[in-house]
Amino acid sequence: MLHLRLIVPADRTDEVVHLLESTVGTTHLVVMSGVARNPTGDVVLCDVAREAGDELISALRRLGIDKSGSITVENMDLTLSAHADKAEEEAPGEGADAVLWEELTEATHEESTFSVTYVAFLAVATMLAACGVMLDNAILIVGAMAVGPEFGPLAGISTALVQRAPRLVWRSLVALIGGFAVAMILTAGFAWLMDAFGLFNRSMIEAARPNTAFIWKPDAMSFVVAFLAGIAGTLSLTSAKSGALIGVAISVTTVPAAANAAVAFSYSDYSQMSGSTAQLLANLGGIVVAGTLTLLVQKALWGAHRRRTGYVRRIASGAADTTGPVRSGERPRRAGTCGARTGRLRARSSPAQPTTGRPGPDRS
Repeated sequence: MLHLRLIVPADRTDEVVHLLESTVGTTHLVVMSGVARNPTGDVVLCDVAREAGDELISALRRLGIDKSGSITVENMDLTLSAHADKAEEEAPGEGADAVLWEELTEATHEESTFSVTYVAFLAVATMLAACGVMLDNAILIVGAMAVGPEFGPLAGISTALVQRAPRLVWRSLVALIGGFAVAMILTAGFAWLMDAFGLFNRSMIEAARPNTAFIWKPDAMSFVVAFLAGIAGTLSLTSAKSGALIGVAISVTTVPAAANAAVAFSYSDYSQMSGSTAQLLANLGGIVVAGTLTLLVQKALWGAHRRRTGYVRRIASGAADTTGPVRSGERPRRAGTCGARTGRLRARSSPAQPTTGRPGPDRS
């Protein structure tokens, strides 16, 4: 279940409440009149099944609530309620298969920012991988893979391509390319420093290195592994199973390849540098292609399921039974005046007619 907290202008509460009540999969509706101060308005709370969440959030944005008020969405780990169970049963599909595009876009936007923290994590991961490469230590390589934050921009590119958001594509590319460029430059400097202290030397980079030589010898399997990892990583993001990202991180050699290329450059071993660069590009390309195709398939399957079940949003007709489903993109139509609730809300907005025993907020 998802928990929604909305701040709604007083003159839009009627419309929003009607939308929430008429959306299959919603429950636990609470309206608190006039309690919001910044922005001013009413607070509306409700819970909604995850599989109905994307359509509801999109409908609220079409009403402009994100601009005139606010929309806050939280994942609920535990809900003990017969009403919640009924809402999840009525909502079409399975929550694990539903993609919340607004949530995914926001998550990848945050992870695709070229920030000091992002660059620091990537640089530290690349330096750890450099130590693993020079010592031919697979454990250090795995640790460096787990630390690297590069999957965020890669997922951001895939999401932006599917959502046709060129600004997010550009932002993700800046974070990805800029982050690796800075990390590799710092790692090359790190290698020179370690050589000056006698901890690194040329013989280490030129050794056979049976445990880590695959890093600079890409083949077809490099792309296959990256492709499969991209599918798993994208599914972990869309289904909120973030724990799977650790497995994705340690299955691809993006960070170790960048580290090997930087160290090889510092020792003028351009053969290893070119091989490592090819490995890096194969991994990055495989993840982006897989992520984009996975999102396209999820979007198509979910849309087909909605059309097959004849559901987008069912509109309640006052106190009567629901009418037929409404086409995606249509605004909900009102049946009459939404009953007594409409009259109560209209009366509350008029200073000449008190609504409860206590005075309402001054809206002058």
